[in-house]
Amino acid sequence: MAGAGGGQPRALRAVLFDRDGTLIHDVPYLDDPAGVRPVDAARALLDRLRGLGLAVGVVSNQSGVARGLITPEALVRVNARVVEELGPFDTWQVCPHGPDEGCGCRKPAPGMVLAAAAALGLEPADCLVVGDIGADVGAALAAGARAVLVPTPVTRPEEIAHARAVAAVAGSLAEAVGLHVPGVHGPDLDEPDEAGLP
Repeated sequence: MAGAGGGQPRALRAVLFDRDGTLIHDVPYLDDPAGVRPVDAARALLDRLRGLGLAVGVVSNQSGVARGLITPEALVRVNARVVEELGPFDTWQVCPHGPDEGCGCRKPAPGMVLAAAAALGLEPADCLVVGDIGADVGAALAAGARAVLVPTPVTRPEEIAHARAVAAVAGSLAEAVGLHVPGVHGPDLDEPDEAGLP
């Protein structure tokens, strides 16, 4: 989509991904690295982006820490397994707060997207955020970044409708990124994710 100023869009320089339900299959309050299962073609897509010189990052709500369901140490171990499975990320932004704490980082607040852009030395408008729920889209747009929703069975219909109106909706990670990165598709990326569009 065009930049917020209405002119030519800025060159995309980074793709920021939600973790659960986007890069890996969602396991509520995942605290065991053995439960990390990447979605179809996620590693190939990330490697393609790295090869194109784009930064990749993670922006992830992890309220299980605040709720006492995930220890900080377990979260570190799970994220380390994500790196083992999917390769290195240029920035990790994680919100450990609960929904009632009023922090500025928990999506749909823009804090993690702003922090990721700053960590990469970029403007938010240089970044694309890809996620599976409306909070991902909300955080991206509030920060001034681009957004694409990749629905799963838990994505609410109203979130999909809203994303279609204000951002974009795609049936796979590769399709989502391909909306902003020409030529990203390839035979190793064209398999739709298990969930796909409802």
